Amino acid sequence: MPKPNPSLKGLTNQLKDKLIQQALERRLKRAGALPDQDNAAVSLAGVETPSVRAIANLPESSYRFEHHPAYQQIRIMQEGARQLGVPNPFFRVHDGIAANVTSIGGREYINYSSYNYLGMSGDPEVSAAAKAAIDRYGTSVSASRPVSGERALHREFERALAEVYEVDDCIALVSGHATNVTTLGYLFGPRDLIIHDALIHNSVLQGIQLSGAKRLPFPHNDLASLETILRDQRLQYERVLIVIEGIYSMDGDYPDLPAIVELKERYRCFLMVDEAHSFGIMGKRGLGIREHFGLPGTCVDIWMGTLSKALAGCGGYIAGSKALVEPLKYFAPGFLYSVGMPPPVAASALAALQKMIREPERVERLQTQGQRFLRLARSAGIDTGTSTGLAVIPAITGSSLKAARLSNALFEQGINVQPILYPAVPEKSARLRFFLSCQHTDEQIDHTVELLTREIARA
Repeated sequence: MPKPNPSLKGLTNQLKDKLIQQALERRLKRAGALPDQDNAAVSLAGVETPSVRAIANLPESSYRFEHHPAYQQIRIMQEGARQLGVPNPFFRVHDGIAANVTSIGGREYINYSSYNYLGMSGDPEVSAAAKAAIDRYGTSVSASRPVSGERALHREFERALAEVYEVDDCIALVSGHATNVTTLGYLFGPRDLIIHDALIHNSVLQGIQLSGAKRLPFPHNDLASLETILRDQRLQYERVLIVIEGIYSMDGDYPDLPAIVELKERYRCFLMVDEAHSFGIMGKRGLGIREHFGLPGTCVDIWMGTLSKALAGCGGYIAGSKALVEPLKYFAPGFLYSVGMPPPVAASALAALQKMIREPERVERLQTQGQRFLRLARSAGIDTGTSTGLAVIPAITGSSLKAARLSNALFEQGINVQPILYPAVPEKSARLRFFLSCQHTDEQIDHTVELLTREIARA
């Protein structure tokens, strides 16, 4: 540093700093330590800053979304579809309620692309509950629930779910995807291991990534592989969690829950079951995979489910012991820092749950119609994979292009079913995915399978 100069007295601090910096730069240049101004600059602390020339030469991909890989991928896909003459089957606008039928662009279609399994979305009683909640509470609780967003509807709905699962408590969140992300991200950490079925939902993978826990998948429904991992890895981690689904949303099959419960108890692990597609669908009363197998609610540590399927709403929930749920209500970021569930959503989900329990014939009808579709499809030689006919039935085509073309061919004939393409599934497993509803009629199912069989033969 240059020695203090008496002539600097009386100058402002800003001017003094400028003069000192200029003196430093002159010394550094004489010593050859400072490049020309257009190449680099040195601060008073000696920290290099980016040069004007280097910044000017940055590629556009580093600061323009038009060059982002995700956008480029979409452009390539769209251009390829255009050249092959395949219309975009996504983001079709529905005119009203989507149940077993729907209206798109003023035309009615038999609909297999909605989660409205029990016909609760659009049910007059469920809709009336939502309207009454708006009249009393408005459309938003306008705050996170711990702060000022708690409403009686929230507690009533959570108590009802806890009773259904025969556990202590429940917490309802505004997003099903975020429910898995925030729960796993909060509860587990780098000293833990999370083992999951290879076909687990993206929300679980995102939650594991957030948690920092070690992640190990096992082949789909392969319990021998699961046990091998547990035997080899259990003692290397503080906590170990097994995550499975009640019904797998791409394949329509389910795991051997009693056997997995036995493994988790033997190896002293936690078990989480994602019931997004099994609650309301499995079991005589629709109470999910535990009712299907006749198990108590306490056999699973973390029950997770969504409101957007059988319960005609939007959001997710975690049910289990008080020791699980209470910390989530106070500390889980996706709950603590998010606005509470809107009153009409909580009210409609509660009404749908109560109606499901009162009217088990809806569940029975759904199961019957799913079996009818599966039986007819398999008899026609359609590859339905490992589906059990419980609401989700794939028609595996073997290529994304074939799936997209088949979807559009059926759409032209009045059937709305979405293709599932790579990378959502492996390319050789591309498919159409049929969601059944208790409202689908025999005639609709028979007609659909007949057209599907004919179009597959043409493809």
